[in-house]
Amino acid sequence: MRQIWISSKGGPEVLTLKTAPEPAPAAGEVRIRVAAAGVNFADIMMRLGLYPDAPPLPAVPGYEVAGRVDAVGAGVPAERLDEPVVAMCRFGGYSEQVCVPAAQAYRRPETIDPLVAAALPVNYLTAYQMLRVMAPVQPGESVLIPSAAGGVGIAALQIAQLCGARVIASAAPAKHDFLRERGADFVFDSRAKNFAALVREANGGRGVDIALEPRHGRWIMESYRALAKGGRLVLFGFSSAASGSRPGIWTVLRTLAQVPWLSLNPIRLMNDNRSLAGVNLGRMWSEQERIAGWIAQLLDWLVEGRIAPHIDGVFSFAEAGAAHQRLEQRRNVGKVLLTPDGTEPAA
Repeated sequence: MRQIWISSKGGPEVLTLKTAPEPAPAAGEVRIRVAAAGVNFADIMMRLGLYPDAPPLPAVPGYEVAGRVDAVGAGVPAERLDEPVVAMCRFGGYSEQVCVPAAQAYRRPETIDPLVAAALPVNYLTAYQMLRVMAPVQPGESVLIPSAAGGVGIAALQIAQLCGARVIASAAPAKHDFLRERGADFVFDSRAKNFAALVREANGGRGVDIALEPRHGRWIMESYRALAKGGRLVLFGFSSAASGSRPGIWTVLRTLAQVPWLSLNPIRLMNDNRSLAGVNLGRMWSEQERIAGWIAQLLDWLVEGRIAPHIDGVFSFAEAGAAHQRLEQRRNVGKVLLTPDGTEPAA
């Protein structure tokens, strides 16, 4: 089988296509023949040597796949053979075959294309945890979604709308029409200097009820200032640490130096009547029973047509470097995927 390896820390050129023996599923595992794998910012951070949870390099990245079960380990019912699935994997997803615990491979309805299913777990579970668990959105509330044209941003936009919320979105100007067409109530530039003031202006002079912030650094305080009384700020991601032409440890340190470590303290949160939460799906591996319930809900919404991942581009394994570059340069609108079979990339 073929796999994409990160041979060493560096740019997209360090992604190497190699062959390896077919893995054998251990007890309690299934082996999936991968039809599509999702590309996520965690993979970019891993390649740059900036992801603390990543295994030592060289290693195979990849958090999510869709395909079919082609082998089962001891203790797994044989009936699962040939089952269509979508799965979370703790790295290793950039492979033609990958073994995962059976509980982390969720049955995929036959009507759901594997390309669509592979776009679901990381982005939509993150958005679901933010808007249904950490800061449950209510009908009529307002939600601020920066980087709204990315994979998580589009998932959050759809879930917020499904719950009856008003969405204020930010993105690069070239992506504004896309977001307006998908129902965002107000759209502005993510890098606007008067960010919090623009949010309040867009919301009739009032702060938002929920703000989702993926950029870290100084943007944490900008989104916090955009909150109304009773507002909830949810932090996820660390995308500002992977910006610039040669991101590295100095970019990380500069981003960390801009974090409002002292400003957002318990006393201020109490006096401002606001709350702060964080989401890191990569630290939820011990919560598989809860995640199974969340993804079951997402799959139901997908079948019903209430959510719909937007696929930005599909790249072959041999084009993994181009897929990473597209995501790293923020040129994507929606999800970037990899397939083993040489599918031509989207324009």
